Amino acid sequence: MISSARARTVANLAAASCLALLLGACGGGFSLPSLTSSPPPPAAEPGVAPEMPATIRADEIVGRWGLASFQNPADRARTEAAARAQCRNPYVITAGSSGGVIMHLADQATPQELRLKGSPSGKNYIGPAGPTPGDQDREIVSFDGRVLITRFIDKDAAVRYGNMVYVRCAPRA
Repeated sequence: MISSARARTVANLAAASCLALLLGACGGGFSLPSLTSSPPPPAAEPGVAPEMPATIRADEIVGRWGLASFQNPADRARTEAAARAQCRNPYVITAGSSGGVIMHLADQATPQELRLKGSPSGKNYIGPAGPTPGDQDREIVSFDGRVLITRFIDKDAAVRYGNMVYVRCAPRA
């Protein structure tokens, strides 16, 4: 009787050892339910960085602008003169209600409020809320307070519109 009880204990231990080895070989594919009532930690949102402020303020670009564009950098001076001549029919950038500026997006007939956004690289962009640079954004290539040059991020829009040159129009008398 002692030998059969001992044999049963040894058999149970062997079975438990085999089961432990099999579960260990699963490599973590099997988990036991938690006995605590706390929920699992929430997953972090992938790739969403906080929006950085631009080094150019929206109020710096609000105003009346002559507008022209160029493809070839050698045409910049001529294009600035052409933009200045457009002040008779200026492109008006107004302040938005949420701190942005009212401008057109590429291929959009209706202007909308856009944000001035910064980036870790130090570049500034104008575009809708969202990742920087976004497909609808335009990079501010240069700005000296009098001349603003932008280029669309979207390759197709950049080819069609070129480098947009805004020349500040003199205030109305």
